[in-house]
Amino acid sequence: MPDLASACRLALAGCLAVRAGDKVLIVTDTDLQPLGEAFFRAARELGAEAAAITMLPRANHGQEPPEMVAAAMLKSQVVVLVTSRSLSHTRARRAANDAGARIASLAGATADMLERTLAVDYDAMAAECEDFAAILTGGQEVHLTTPAGTDLTFSIAGRRGRPDTGLYRQPGDFGNLPAGEAYIAPVEGTARGMLVIDGAMSGIGFLKEPLRIKVEEGRAVEVSGGEAARVLEEILNRYGPESRNIAELGIGLNPLAKLTGNVLEDEKVRGTVHIALGDNSTFGGRVEAPSHLDGILLRPRLSVDGRQVL
Repeated sequence: MPDLASACRLALAGCLAVRAGDKVLIVTDTDLQPLGEAFFRAARELGAEAAAITMLPRANHGQEPPEMVAAAMLKSQVVVLVTSRSLSHTRARRAANDAGARIASLAGATADMLERTLAVDYDAMAAECEDFAAILTGGQEVHLTTPAGTDLTFSIAGRRGRPDTGLYRQPGDFGNLPAGEAYIAPVEGTARGMLVIDGAMSGIGFLKEPLRIKVEEGRAVEVSGGEAARVLEEILNRYGPESRNIAELGIGLNPLAKLTGNVLEDEKVRGTVHIALGDNSTFGGRVEAPSHLDGILLRPRLSVDGRQVL
């Protein structure tokens, strides 16, 4: 297993194709500053024109960074987001990608996580991510069930499945590290049924008891499940009706990832599915919200157009 310095170099040189002279920006916050500094050192060792910005932590996943951070991202060839709250689903990230930056998000990452999960066979994992993304792109209707009680249907007609391969080497590329998933934005207003999250939940972590979420017309309308339900309802009420949107279906495909209570890794665990609530405007959906929360489902049975794919 590589040490942290080696893992940072692997992420930069292998996943992001950083070369000498590249303009590399490390965006971190005061919660993850030591990890951000490790990436800065690795970028410097690779001969990059490296810079680092440390900001205050955002209040929630999907909240925009300060304007000066967004401006710096626009001027960079490579951006590494080493932050405690995800900037993936933000206008700032999307604008930087549109300007040609290749970007990796490591929201909530830990040294142990990176040392364990980054040394994966990227070619094999990328091929599987591409295969599942193609299945989603060609699909119309999804039926998702789990032993815990999930029974959810929704449309993905006209939406494009996206692979998160860990290989972000071309201008405009974006994804997470650790990587390993295929995902899609369900058609708004079509999801209905019962969603039972029994693994972990963004903003909460491991679940002591499952979260039961009643879904009607594409939105979470009722939440139950003890203290975790109270916390989730508080978040959803704080960020408004759009935060209740059924935003994403994701399939975990990283064989080195394990369930830790940290959603960055949890959603990549091979054999799991995650459903997100809130923003999907950055990957083909129509809902823009200052929140994007992923819930991990264990032992899922996933069918696309009547064909079981997981």
